[in-house]
Amino acid sequence: MDTSRQLYESEATGWKRGLYESIKETFRAPIINWIFRTTAANYPDFVRYMWGQVEPVFRTEAFAHYTITYRDAVLGAVEDRLSIPVYRSEQLPLGPAAYHQLRGQLATFDVVGPRLAVLFALLDRSLSGGPVGAAVPDDPATLAPFPDHIDRDRGIPPTMAAFDQPPAELAGTVEDIQAFHDLEEGLPSIYRCLVQWPGYLDTVWADLEPLREPGAFDPVSGAAREAVTSFVESVPHEPRLSPEALRSAGFEDGVIEDVSGLFGEFNGAIADTVLPVLPVYAATVGAEGRRTR
Repeated sequence: MDTSRQLYESEATGWKRGLYESIKETFRAPIINWIFRTTAANYPDFVRYMWGQVEPVFRTEAFAHYTITYRDAVLGAVEDRLSIPVYRSEQLPLGPAAYHQLRGQLATFDVVGPRLAVLFALLDRSLSGGPVGAAVPDDPATLAPFPDHIDRDRGIPPTMAAFDQPPAELAGTVEDIQAFHDLEEGLPSIYRCLVQWPGYLDTVWADLEPLREPGAFDPVSGAAREAVTSFVESVPHEPRLSPEALRSAGFEDGVIEDVSGLFGEFNGAIADTVLPVLPVYAATVGAEGRRTR
């Protein structure tokens, strides 16, 4: 799988354009994440089939409840360690327009974080034969529709710096970020976004330093993982994404191995460290979503 290949939204045509519109509408965020762009560029037939299997999971009231639980669990675990700083525009080297952009873009990442966490877990579990939908609760929310007001129109389309060209003044911070997230090279989308505002990124990275002490982030990762696991094991149907189901659908073993490796990797360190920081950054500018139903 060539992970340098991406099908950008501006290049999507035909059913692929419709797929991207469906993802944005279902995820309630104006962004097509890297995982979709890369999978669509390499294996378009797989991503079409996969989306048909998992889309219903994201459209229930139970999923809406999970997104709130995920955010509150993560922020609560952080607050057990430190008081999350909240910056106003005048406290940062940003003008009002830049601060507005920062808040809007962080709100978008706050929206997609819990959705990506479930997507990674669903695919990783399904492709490796793990349990999905093992304990479906007898609760109306299990199949009731996603409430229209939750996470609707909260963010704005993110803009990002070039993948391999962070600002020179952030070189030390970028090295620290890569070390904390166990990255050999490059930066996840959230940091390619935040390097546009070096003053904010340097400030928040320094203020959140206690979370980077040995073992300090483990409770945060654990809270996120527990929320995801609880939801994934309670979904009302099991997506047909096991290797056997994919072979029956006509996919070759090479494709199955590639996507299994990709989603397994993302359900590791990315799910445990990168996704949980998204609501934290949003909270630092008051852009986080609801924490109670």
